[in-house]
Amino acid sequence: MKLPEGYQTVMPYLLLEDTNGFLNFTVKVFNASVKENHAGEDGKVMHGEVLIGGSCIMFGPAGDRFKAQPAGMFIYVPNADETYQVALGAGATSVMGLSDQPYGRTCGVLDPYGNTWWITTAL
Repeated sequence: MKLPEGYQTVMPYLLLEDTNGFLNFTVKVFNASVKENHAGEDGKVMHGEVLIGGSCIMFGPAGDRFKAQPAGMFIYVPNADETYQVALGAGATSVMGLSDQPYGRTCGVLDPYGNTWWITTAL
């Protein structure tokens, strides 16, 4: 199977109320790079793609035809403690405080756009 460069077989596609906010959140908190940003005349991202590590997340605006569809995502980061604090500073709320688990140092946040991020550093 041939895939376009920079894409994986399965990718999340989120429908969000605030696409611009989500794009900015991923860049600030997870150091995402913007792969695609197709904005409408109003400046709102109509189709966006961000890369976090080697993973692409696609997103677009929710509306009358397609209601909001946020997601729960598990993400490995170099430093869960640091990323947790940055996420909270960027408007996320804690859904699970930092703790050591058999699979790593972990926590959970709900971003301002309805997505839950399970942030983990492997031990």
